Amino acid sequence: METPPQPSHRKIIHIDMDAFYASVEQRDNPELRGIPLVVGGLPEGRGGVVATASYEARKFGIRSAMSSKQALQLCPHAIFVRPRFPAYKEASQRIREIFSRYTDLIEPLSLDEAYLDVTNDKLNIGSAIEIAKQIKQAIKDELQLTASAGVSINKFVAKIASDINKPDGLTFIGPSSIESFMEQLPVEKFYGVGKVTAGKMKKLGLHLGADLKKLTHDEIVRHFGKPGKFYYHIVRGIDDREVQPHRETKSSGAEDTFAYDLTTIEEMETELGKIAKLVADRLQRYNLKGRTITLKIKYNDFKQITRNKSFLSPVADLETISTTAKQLLAATNPHDKKIRLLGISLSNFGYIPDKPIIEKSSDQLKLFIL
Repeated sequence: METPPQPSHRKIIHIDMDAFYASVEQRDNPELRGIPLVVGGLPEGRGGVVATASYEARKFGIRSAMSSKQALQLCPHAIFVRPRFPAYKEASQRIREIFSRYTDLIEPLSLDEAYLDVTNDKLNIGSAIEIAKQIKQAIKDELQLTASAGVSINKFVAKIASDINKPDGLTFIGPSSIESFMEQLPVEKFYGVGKVTAGKMKKLGLHLGADLKKLTHDEIVRHFGKPGKFYYHIVRGIDDREVQPHRETKSSGAEDTFAYDLTTIEEMETELGKIAKLVADRLQRYNLKGRTITLKIKYNDFKQITRNKSFLSPVADLETISTTAKQLLAATNPHDKKIRLLGISLSNFGYIPDKPIIEKSSDQLKLFIL
């Protein structure tokens, strides 16, 4: 009797750049190398937040999303620089070009990380580990940057693996090791488990994957709702999500946290004009139009509101975006308010076709301009 063929496993790589923004700054500015570097808002005035920190700064406890003032307290001799997003985007595009030498199945998560499905790689290398090594070396040789890689049979485990030996690490977790690995994993290391959920888990005596694994499907869903279904499967090493090379863009926008509170309409409208220009440029670059414009406002007491307006036809021009954002601002009665952040985003997208899309039906001709 013949043995039935065993299902083949995917070969998934997760690439995560090491302290990406800070590494680009240190690469481009040799005087910043080897010192605690913080990329983000400057600590002067009210200060901003940390976008990323070099590994030299992380030794002092500085982390992303921390206030710049707190970062300065932790490391008074740290150097602070504002982000240079054009430089990071250029580096990201070059990294993407390296990925594309091996596969077209690339799912970017942000400028500095992506999933790659190399089950059938372009160069017929066959080994995901070897491909990860070559990608890491190409990034180092061509961009003078380092990346960490995780290799496994699914996205979840590959992502966790990439974080194990940072910086410049490569970790492989094979099929036979996944369940034991997940059982030993602290719950706060589970992708998608934030501080609140991790705290709830620990109150229930769930500290490791092995503890989660003891719960039945119904029990874990009762405690954690829909995400519980994901936790139930993933602690068993089951993740069937495919690498999606064409993830749908749901929104595009820009925002800015100001060094000092905006207190006059003139200041607010001036800043909105600058943000609108960034958004319009981005829409043009990616050939997008949106039907909904959303204004985000955060006040100095950290209260946050959003207001939006939708259009029958999609828009992308600077004048419409800027004017609409200012109208939405005026409707909030901003007089005597102190604003620390403004943001504009567009959503409800359609790609702009080179020609109208014509669809025939039995009784009429329909014209759709996306």
